Amino acid sequence: MFAMEEVQRLLREERLDGWLFFDHHLRDPLAYRVLRFEPPRTPTRRWYYLIPSGGEPRGLVHRIESGILEALPGSKRQYASWKEQAGGVAELLAGCHRVAMQYSPNCSIPYVSMADAGTVELVRSAGVEVASSANLLQHFEARWSPEQLESHLEAGRRVDGIRRAAFGRIRERLRSGEAASEWEIKRFILEQFQAQGLETGHGPIVAVNAHAADPHYEPDASRHSAIRPGDLVLIDLWAKLKAPNSVYYDITWTGYCGPEPPSAMRNVFEIVRGARDAAVERVKRAAAGGEKLRGFEVDDVARGHIRGRGFGDAFFHRTGHSIGTEVHGAGANMDNLETHDERRIIPWTCFSIEPGIYLADFGIRSEVNVFVDDHEARVTGEIQQELVRI
Repeated sequence: MFAMEEVQRLLREERLDGWLFFDHHLRDPLAYRVLRFEPPRTPTRRWYYLIPSGGEPRGLVHRIESGILEALPGSKRQYASWKEQAGGVAELLAGCHRVAMQYSPNCSIPYVSMADAGTVELVRSAGVEVASSANLLQHFEARWSPEQLESHLEAGRRVDGIRRAAFGRIRERLRSGEAASEWEIKRFILEQFQAQGLETGHGPIVAVNAHAADPHYEPDASRHSAIRPGDLVLIDLWAKLKAPNSVYYDITWTGYCGPEPPSAMRNVFEIVRGARDAAVERVKRAAAGGEKLRGFEVDDVARGHIRGRGFGDAFFHRTGHSIGTEVHGAGANMDNLETHDERRIIPWTCFSIEPGIYLADFGIRSEVNVFVDDHEARVTGEIQQELVRI
């Protein structure tokens, strides 16, 4: 069962009267994960479940599926007609002025926006204000256990080794005069993942020159480029241990196929590195000082650094994303571009910091993972300080 006392404590901290869960045809997986229950069958009728900030939970279910919430504590009222449903929702919310739902104003955080507009309207018609559950969800979806942190650190050690080996493989091919390609190096990385007990949903990215200017480029058997002397190579790889509840490690490094990169590449790398380091330092200061820091504020630091050096338009993605059992997790993103993420960075969560500059003929991104505990923040793996000389 879910930790009701913890939910109610968080509701009081957020000054909310309750947390209203709603589902129909399994459209909200977050509800089931937070409530820690699996329905006995796929719900074909709407159900509602309110956890108030104090007192016992209560639910509303259709008579056809009266046992759908049986595994959860509290009373359940039944409805059949649409009029009974509207009245039941109003009764369920009696005494509430402001409740959380899986809702995000203007869909600014799409990971949270599970409640449809009509259901939100129904709740508002009962005279109740709807607030976003985004901050609440972080506590149940984004926080790691000590065991998950250890799985991340171990994955990081293995992935960092594979990243070194991938650049080494390119170096060996270039020195021997043999052909190398993005596709070959991608397959090499995936083979190493398999050999070292790692898994990933997709990727990695191995991108040369202009391909590196496309943040989500991935080579395949029919679309890839050769890797030659004088090329810039970007490698973005992410993986986790093949074990239950393990979490991802996700990094990006760039290198140059030659002894000395052109000054334009060195300059862009130094700017990206500076943006990365400034954002990391901002998180470290906040964690050490107990300051409440929100995702968009971290993005502002990195983006401001790049913009101040004349490359603002060339940085067109968020600074970082939450990391969990999925590579893009459900916690706060470091974002004030794609969304305005006002979620607080809370202890025992992890996220990437990965600013990038993407030009016509090459792109450079530098990605690290930052873990925040109760007292400090730290980068969990190796940190690139200069372009790899391949």
